[in-house]
Amino acid sequence: MQKRKSAFWMKQLDERILEHLYSEGWATPRMMSRDERFTASEGHIEERCQLLRDIEFIDPITNDLYELTTDGILYLHGRVDACHRPRPEVKSVLEK
Repeated sequence: MQKRKSAFWMKQLDERILEHLYSEGWATPRMMSRDERFTASEGHIEERCQLLRDIEFIDPITNDLYELTTDGILYLHGRVDACHRPRPEVKSVLEK
């Protein structure tokens, strides 16, 4: 597997979310917050999911149920550089 190319604004939590969705297929922020691999709150995970959705690494299936996109999978395999994605606006996340 190639080294991942993350953007400067990405956090370790973003990596965990992507890896979790890769292994589980889909999940909600609530489900992830209850998993022992996560130490973040449901609300914080939801915010990060919205940012990852904005750069098209994950998509909602319904409401707050998310799955990886093809680009999200390619990112995990080191084939997509997150630096080349437009930086998500935190303001747009807070308004949703």
